[in-house]
Amino acid sequence: MNKDLAVITGMSGSGKSIALNALEDAGYYCVDNLPLPLLEPLLALEQENSNHKLAVAMDVRGGESIPHLPRLLGDLERSGVTVRLIFLDTNDGILIRRFSATRRRHPLSPPDEGDTHEAEARHAALMQAIARERGLLSDLRESAHVIDTSFLRPAQLMTFVKQLIGANAAHLTLVFESFAFKRGITQDADYVFDVRMLPNPFYEQGLRELTGLDQPVIDFLAGQPTVKLMAEQITGFLRVWLPELARDHRSYVTVAIGCTGGQHRSVYLAERLAAEFSRDWPTLTWHREIDPKFA
Repeated sequence: MNKDLAVITGMSGSGKSIALNALEDAGYYCVDNLPLPLLEPLLALEQENSNHKLAVAMDVRGGESIPHLPRLLGDLERSGVTVRLIFLDTNDGILIRRFSATRRRHPLSPPDEGDTHEAEARHAALMQAIARERGLLSDLRESAHVIDTSFLRPAQLMTFVKQLIGANAAHLTLVFESFAFKRGITQDADYVFDVRMLPNPFYEQGLRELTGLDQPVIDFLAGQPTVKLMAEQITGFLRVWLPELARDHRSYVTVAIGCTGGQHRSVYLAERLAAEFSRDWPTLTWHREIDPKFA
């Protein structure tokens, strides 16, 4: 069976419908809330009747069979299906705020949750539902590429999903991400490197309002021995372990570089590392705090 299959899964309230819209824009035939037993029949039907690339959203709405999805996807890959599995995650505090603001019921909340007028009781029930959902999805998360949507606007998420799906499925794709520690550590990284100890262009005259994409900042950081040493050590670490990850059939590896504001040091290093590794691997970069593509 030769088919392209993108599977969007993750926490309720994390933006799966937005991701599915992005795939529809990219030419995929999309199905939301597909029950697990219907995945193989749908693939067979699509294989017989069309050449569509297929994208499905599958999560706890389809029942508690969802923990069996990793095994099914493994079987499909062995039969010749090219599978892209993306897991959208969001921190618990933001999930709670989203559900509270919309007054929507969590799929795993008890049926009578909406009958209570006690805010404290609703909050407790929602926390329990989120915790139960995390437990059901834990194995699935481990086998997927994770996108942390906690601080992403819809346009950011749509752009990032399109970039990921557009990468070469036959090779390990590296994602170099910059972020600001002051806004919270990213949850989607396989490796996180803290570069806050490096010289900060924020305190240099004329550089504060620029970013690590601007030549004056690039020149300043390129001239710092400690910055060069950090880049060399991260490069050495990744060159040892990336081949092992590729042999483990990983589709994506996200390397996150964090500094205080996510404007200068982390951006510069993410770009430098991406340029270095693009010689050998497909690479993507995105800058959580500044990337104009995500405005």
